[in-house]
Amino acid sequence: MTENTCPITNGLPTLRERPFDPPQALRAQGPIGRMTFPDGYEGWLVTDYQLGRDILSDKRFSSAPTNKHLAFPSDRSADLGADIPGLFEHMDPPEHTRFRKRLAGQFTLRRMRQLTPRIEEITAQYAEAMFHKGSPADLVADYSVPVSSQVICELLGVPFTDRDRFEANSEKLLRLDIEPQEAQAALMDLVDLTGQLLMRKKAEPADDVLSVLVEGEDISLPEAIGATLLLLVAGHETTANMLSLGTHALLSNPDQMDLLRADESLVEGAVEELLRYLTIVHVGVQRTATEDIEIGGVTLPKGETVLIHLPTANRDPKQFTDPDRLDVTQGQLGHLTFSHGIHQCLGQQLARLELRIGYTTLLRRFPDLRLAGNPDEIPMRSNMTVYGVHQLPVAW
Repeated sequence: MTENTCPITNGLPTLRERPFDPPQALRAQGPIGRMTFPDGYEGWLVTDYQLGRDILSDKRFSSAPTNKHLAFPSDRSADLGADIPGLFEHMDPPEHTRFRKRLAGQFTLRRMRQLTPRIEEITAQYAEAMFHKGSPADLVADYSVPVSSQVICELLGVPFTDRDRFEANSEKLLRLDIEPQEAQAALMDLVDLTGQLLMRKKAEPADDVLSVLVEGEDISLPEAIGATLLLLVAGHETTANMLSLGTHALLSNPDQMDLLRADESLVEGAVEELLRYLTIVHVGVQRTATEDIEIGGVTLPKGETVLIHLPTANRDPKQFTDPDRLDVTQGQLGHLTFSHGIHQCLGQQLARLELRIGYTTLLRRFPDLRLAGNPDEIPMRSNMTVYGVHQLPVAW
């Protein structure tokens, strides 16, 4: 393998020229090469599936925030919240292991099976409300966001009355075009909210994630706040956007939607295919070499940062047959959407469950669902770290 012949400058491009495809400038790159981050730092960019997977599973690469850099051009000077304790996605073992062990029991397949009836109730509730509200509707506001919000609130133990507060603040934290002071204020409000909730759980524990975080003495309150922020924002935003963007992709590929309508048993594979095809966390994943490491024929010096661009890696033709075509009959595990290695998404089984139930409920309640208005005018979330649509007008 060889380096990129045309290095990326000023960070990752944010605009997807076609709504479901990675930016063309990144797809034109070689498997590994130089990238200049917006702050001027010269690091590395990986767009190759196997190289990305290898880096994510290599213990010689660190997840610590020390050498991380903001990947997108933005008014922000640094990654918000990087110095907050408890953000275990920015930790290496043994600190990372401490959090994963504490939380793992809340995200097992057994726990997901227990949640299934409740998620079916929630999706049916909002689908019915959207139906009675009338056509056309905004799938984002009327279905995807409230479904994902209520599920994560109930799992974590966050009162649903706080939904508006955490939804608004979460949206601000993911915007690339927000004033730094406004983003910082949103972060501090979420810190205040989660701190209050955790103190209540400490006094009156329940069967939820927040209670698990504050039991015992090995995780401090500031660390529990950081872990809660990570679970709350990531668990809500990713699933909400996958529900909306996945529906957009299916309605834009009516042959694939017809296959699902004709055979609901395809939904499990369809979810995996949509996760690969869309890859909504388009910021990628950063790692730092803890020693000189040769990978893909290139030596990454100790202390240098590499960004694995997951959307492009998930379209690697060496790994996936006809990767630019959405095919709900070919969905399979192995994509990098949930990352890989020890930092593979803790809530991935919850996300899969929500998506399977969420899409199935839509198919059943709205057998003739269609896009309303001009598809070219649907506002895409190119200005966010989690991709999707701001609104999705639908009719039936």
